[in-house]
Amino acid sequence: MDTLFQPYRLNGTLTLANRFMMAPLTRCMAGPGLVPTEQMAAYYARRADIGLIISEATIIRPDGQGYPNTPGLYSPEQVEGWKQVTAAVHAKGGKIFAQLWHVGRLSHPFFHQAEVLAPSAVAHDGTVPRMRELVYQVPRALTIAEIAQLVEDYAQAAANAIEAGFDGVEIHGANGYLIDQFLHHSSNLRDDAYGATPENMSRFALEVVDAISARIGGDRVGLRLSPGAYVHLAGDARDRAVFDYLLTELNGRTLAYVHLGIFDDSLTFDYLDGRASDYLRAHYDGHLVGVGNYSAQSAAEAIKADRFDLIAIGRPLIANPDYLTRVKQAEPLVPYADTMLAELI
Repeated sequence: MDTLFQPYRLNGTLTLANRFMMAPLTRCMAGPGLVPTEQMAAYYARRADIGLIISEATIIRPDGQGYPNTPGLYSPEQVEGWKQVTAAVHAKGGKIFAQLWHVGRLSHPFFHQAEVLAPSAVAHDGTVPRMRELVYQVPRALTIAEIAQLVEDYAQAAANAIEAGFDGVEIHGANGYLIDQFLHHSSNLRDDAYGATPENMSRFALEVVDAISARIGGDRVGLRLSPGAYVHLAGDARDRAVFDYLLTELNGRTLAYVHLGIFDDSLTFDYLDGRASDYLRAHYDGHLVGVGNYSAQSAAEAIKADRFDLIAIGRPLIANPDYLTRVKQAEPLVPYADTMLAELI
């Protein structure tokens, strides 16, 4: 367990106080205009002893919204709102990255009165979380010009994050949202420069990584990936080749880390030869963040076995703002309950 509490050097820019990260947790608590609130600042500051906080997923532009009251990073008011969050975390000695998000086909016109955009005109079957009366619609396939604009919008959101005081950004390329939709065959039916082959299907993700890195420096950029389709997508054995190619390309780029996107890392995928975390470890050479129902003890064991380098903790941090103290002192954790989502404790 001691290893978890030792400082961890990501690169020449960032050294973390410990190997714990706070996983991005969608709380839907932004104020009018999707502006972060003082309550959110206090929420994050209470967890500032975590080595690196990853903010709740934060939308890069209005049509990226897919849940109610999720914060943005595209307006001056939102940047100002985030400044109070980052200042509160830094005042407690913490570090925080903004997770940059566009939900793609998982959006709905209710949020932005505009078309739903995605790699291909393939709808997700279901309804919007927390707004079950809203049924997902068939999106319109993005044009090449619109994809180029999205790349620029990601880069601008990253620049806005640095202006707001974040220590860096995590690109949300996981969990079946926009970037992930390009990376899986079930949601990407394109036959142009952004589809059909591993190189083309990886193109958008790599363009976003490159644009953001050029704007703020790759040492301040993390990337979350879901090589195993487990939510919002159907798996396809052909997806393996896409991620094989993508990870090879990422190995030639500077990143702070790659972060697995999965809710339970005990899940296995035939086309990945087992767990997604083990697949990433075998194919990605940089710092790897594990996640998915780990306790501190099981995370320490996985890190000792060299399965990943850092551990992201999610729901236990909702229930236990003092998570690190409780783990250090071997005190029991407060169990998580869905009712806790209604209050930022």
